[in-house]
Parts: sequence; C-alpha cells; structure tokens
Amino acid sequence: MNLSATNKLRYDLSGKAALVTGAASGIGLATATMLARNGCAVAINHLANDPRGEEAVANLRQEGLNVISAPGNVGVAGECEQMVEDACRKLGRLDLLVNNAGTPGVKEVVPPARIDLITEELWEILLQVNLVGVFRCSKAAAPWLKESEGAIVSTASIAGLHSAGSSLAYGATKAGVISLTKNLARGLAPVRVNAIAPGAVNSSWQIEWTPEARQHSIEKATLKRRCEPEDLAEVIVFLGFGASMVTGQTIVVDGGLTL
Repeated sequence: MNLSATNKLRYDLSGKAALVTGAASGIGLATATMLARNGCAVAINHLANDPRGEEAVANLRQEGLNVISAPGNVGVAGECEQMVEDACRKLGRLDLLVNNAGTPGVKEVVPPARIDLITEELWEILLQVNLVGVFRCSKAAAPWLKESEGAIVSTASIAGLHSAGSSLAYGATKAGVISLTKNLARGLAPVRVNAIAPGAVNSSWQIEWTPEARQHSIEKATLKRRCEPEDLAEVIVFLGFGASMVTGQTIVVDGGLTL
C-alpha cells in the first residue's frame, strides 16, 4: 500500500478477488472500479434486467480490467445464494465481499410522523433487500472468505445511527445492518466484517432531492460538500484490504453532516 501523487490510497491487489453487490451504479460501481484499477478481479452484481450492469462491465473491460458480470437479486432467497456461488467459482476465490445492494423503496422522503405511508409491502422490500440480503450474501460467501481470511464490508447509512433517512423503515433496516456487522464479526473471525455509514451522496439513488434539500445538506456538512461515490469507495477498499485490526465497526463517511 502506498500514497499516490493524488493522495489516494493505492494497493497491489493482483491475485485478489472481490464481489460487489449493487454495482451497476453509484457507490457499488465506484467501488468495483477502484478495486479493478488496483488489480483486483471483480464480480459486478446487478439486477438481471438492469442494462447499466452489463454496460459497466463492458466499459471496465475496455480499460483492460478483470471484471465479470454477476446478475441476481439479493432480495430473493435462492437466487442470491446462487449468484454468490457462481461468482466465486468464476473468480476462483473470494477475498472481499461488498454488501452494497440496497433500496429506499420510495421516491420521496417519508417523514417519521407519516407512519400511515409505511406499508407492509414497503417493509417487505426493505427487509429482504437491505437486511436479509446482506445476511444471505455473507452466509453464502463465508466458506470462500474463511479460506482466504478475507473481509466483508457492508453499506449501512447514517439513517441507521441518528438520522431520519428516507423512511423509518429504511432506517430500521440500516440499523439492522450495523447490528449484523458486529455479530458477523464475532461469528466469522478471522474474517473481518465492517460497514460504512454514508450521509448525503451524489449518485443515482432513487430518492428525488430538491435543489433546496441538496444545498441544505452541503451547508450543514462541516466539509461543505456532499460525498461522491468515490469517497465511499476509498473507505470500502481500505476496510477490505487495509485496516488489518479493524472489525465489527461502522465508519461514518458523511463529510461532517451529522456533527
């Protein structure tokens, strides 16, 4: 590991392999790209009907990077586990699982007082994708990661700590990811298991931000900007291939938004 002229962490990840879920865009794609450009073989998970996934794979292959497509829905039992197993077999090993796939389940923020808008259907989608999906992937990948003494990094949220988030149901699933991270770290050691908790991020997330809300998040952050997907990717890669004594932790990456 060394620091480049751009002050970004650089790794020699040749011979290493990673699976990144929800990697068709945003934080997942930024993470897969950073890993691949550092020499890692990367399986890019995406929904089978999302054309952005295959496009991302094609674009990275044009750079000469070692990436493969891993279509599948982490929110569907059986399909998720098969996706993980197929990806690991194609890669030949697994050193890092990035549990990034997630959904807010809504297009606009649901204030905590509007519990009438929190439906059974919303709960089911959020629980299956955001929480149970993390467990499914981790369980399926565990034998591979134990063999390599690898790592898991999951994407939680400041909504799981002390922010309202897109809805109270979303926040509850992300709080569950934080709890799950601690217990997986206990149960899977020496595999290291950590999480990141992003704040406001400039990405193709499904919540529609108004210009006013976007500007407010910038002004509220002590660093006076919103996170870019690459900011989160840098921390994920560090937790995956550096930070050898860090496990069971959730690292807030929000530019001081919650300070």
